[in-house]
Amino acid sequence: MKKSNSRKTLITITAAAAALTMMLSGCGSSSSSSSDSSASSTSDSGTFMAAGLFPLTGSMAYLGPANIATMKLAQKDINDAGGVLGKDIEITSADTSDADHADQNTSSAQSVLAKNPSVVVGPPSSSVVKNTYKQVTSAKVPMISSGATSTAFSGLNDYFFRTIPPDTVQGAVLGQIIAQDGVKNLAIAVFNDEYGTSLRDVVVKTVEDAGVKVVYGEKDTFDPTETNFSSIATAIKASNPDATLVIAFDQTKPLLKALASAGVDMSKLYFVDGNTSDYSSELDAGLLKGSKGTIPGVNPSDDFIKRLESTGVDLKNTTTYAAETYDGIILAALAAQKGGSADGKTIQANMAAVSGADGGEKCDSYKACLALLKDGKDIQYQGQTGIGPFNKNNDPSSANIG
Repeated sequence: MKKSNSRKTLITITAAAAALTMMLSGCGSSSSSSSDSSASSTSDSGTFMAAGLFPLTGSMAYLGPANIATMKLAQKDINDAGGVLGKDIEITSADTSDADHADQNTSSAQSVLAKNPSVVVGPPSSSVVKNTYKQVTSAKVPMISSGATSTAFSGLNDYFFRTIPPDTVQGAVLGQIIAQDGVKNLAIAVFNDEYGTSLRDVVVKTVEDAGVKVVYGEKDTFDPTETNFSSIATAIKASNPDATLVIAFDQTKPLLKALASAGVDMSKLYFVDGNTSDYSSELDAGLLKGSKGTIPGVNPSDDFIKRLESTGVDLKNTTTYAAETYDGIILAALAAQKGGSADGKTIQANMAAVSGADGGEKCDSYKACLALLKDGKDIQYQGQTGIGPFNKNNDPSSANIG
């Protein structure tokens, strides 16, 4: 889930995975919120409002800043191009925290729904989506997640979309890489979370089909609130693996230290989008040399990152899901423009069309796409992520795995 824009990152992404594009048949205090707009402006007034549900506290707090910056950037780009239906758009957001704060998940959703948004972008966590999507979609407001990759979410609801491929894709690619690397005995350290177990199950099936034995973690999980990983690391060491796959969020930092202390081979580690990050300030230099990881979607371009930095938000060296969040907002704005209204029903009805599901002329910015729509043309928005049009399950029909 973490995409670091640091050049010092110690985790490498394999060229084979980076070049692969998979075609898809259908990857949690008290509540607080912030708004960059007047709360009195709503979709009922004809003004497009994008509401963000992002973690600013909890184990996933590292995701929040980049996504807040992305909302600001998307707002600027849309308004500079003329807005939606001739009006400047507005944005608002609320802190969901992580899945261990279910009450905050739901209260944050309620806080943004009270402002009658046109669309809700986020949450990036599968478990938080599970806790909030019914609130949002039952209000006939589209929810576009930039990071919820659970395999269970394909076709979840007519009003649920995602700009990232499900774990059926990342899990299969990662499993193939592990098998192709010649691993015979694999240990998996995974937290008990919708995202973690869903991804783990796909990897297990893929590697076992390729003849790899899972010696630890096929059923074992740890609590997301765990802080002492010594016994888990000891058990992994005792299982005598050739390599170890780690599926977690910020729990990864203490877990890696425990694995190193237990004598686990740190040069044969595999990571996923939830923990592919820069650990240079946390671990000894070179400790993770040789490790690999996969990320669904794309790493933002240098130019896009510079534009995010120009918003004044401290990205904290992480741009996770920034591209996916940006494209979600642009797609929703284009859907409103095409349908002639900023309400949720209109946006839901036109999301597939502006993504290119019905064909259309390709365009790579809101400004360019808006001009085509005003000329009465069908469009296929091709933004930062490079995803294909939404399929019948409201998943991207194609996506990159890096």
